[in-house]
Amino acid sequence: MLEKFFLRVWMRRGVIAFVLWPLSKIYGALLNLRFGLYVMGYKPQKKLDVPVIVVGNIFIGGTGKTPMVIWLVEFLRLHGWNPGVISRGYGADSNFVREVKEGALAAEVGDEPLLIAQSTGCPLMVGRQRAVVAEHLLAQHPAVDIIISDDGMQHYGIARDVEILMFDQRGIGNGFLLPAGPLRETSLRRRDFTILNSSSDQIPTGIGEPVLQMCLQPAQLTQLVDSKCKSELSDMRSKKILAAAGIGHPQRFFQLLESHGLQFEAMPLPDHFSYTPDLFAQKDAEIILITEKDAVKCRQLAGLKEDQRIWVVPVSAQIDAQFGTQLLAKLSEIKHGRTSA
Repeated sequence: MLEKFFLRVWMRRGVIAFVLWPLSKIYGALLNLRFGLYVMGYKPQKKLDVPVIVVGNIFIGGTGKTPMVIWLVEFLRLHGWNPGVISRGYGADSNFVREVKEGALAAEVGDEPLLIAQSTGCPLMVGRQRAVVAEHLLAQHPAVDIIISDDGMQHYGIARDVEILMFDQRGIGNGFLLPAGPLRETSLRRRDFTILNSSSDQIPTGIGEPVLQMCLQPAQLTQLVDSKCKSELSDMRSKKILAAAGIGHPQRFFQLLESHGLQFEAMPLPDHFSYTPDLFAQKDAEIILITEKDAVKCRQLAGLKEDQRIWVVPVSAQIDAQFGTQLLAKLSEIKHGRTSA
């Protein structure tokens, strides 16, 4: 599979990476030119009336942005803010700005935005141009006083007040830009916070300083067919298990299950995988464990939503306490600056 091949190539500076290196220099030059056009004012940047927090990454693929966005919504609410979320929405119709309701179809709005909407209930809109999406959200929900952008670190058309750059244990891979390496931008790019999504105490080199840590903790499992039916991971240890994950880095899900003593057949799937009703039909498993991101799609497919073997593994982000303190202090500065301007 091409995706897996390049992920292996990008983790070291081998022959293929060096062959592609000249292309990465061209890519980097184009990035600098594009950024320069915004800095010099040749390309417009929309500044909203409310603060904007961008949660993103430079390592292509998943690094834990969605759990971070969910955590931010809940944290900001606890401290008096009324957040709204904007997202590109992988697979969503790019020609429209669409509000994501709890019963929306994942195929129309994207799996990650739907998961965020179902988990938080906050106002959430998707579309290609984030500045336009944010303006629509504020027009429809005037009580929103802060915007969280799910991804969009490289979308400079919207001004941002806080940038949260996410990494996982893969760090910066071989350190090269695309296509010789996994990086969308150089690891030296500015940011306000660097968050490492990992349960390990080892910090990958090259991701920047200081680093704050986030880890994902599993909660009670819920049966896909009946969310009121719950179980513990430990109760599954004697079962014949299939674990499936269609996320940016499936191995992280498998490592989580292994850390809780489970043995299983691993079924890694491409990120944003389009499930089919008969995907698990021929699988000889007593229990099938899937991620929350996969669950929003499986619940909408006949043949899967009735499969009593399928259980969802919810996770919640646990983040260094100082992150919340530092974030609130920064937002207070931003709010004061806007008031006094």
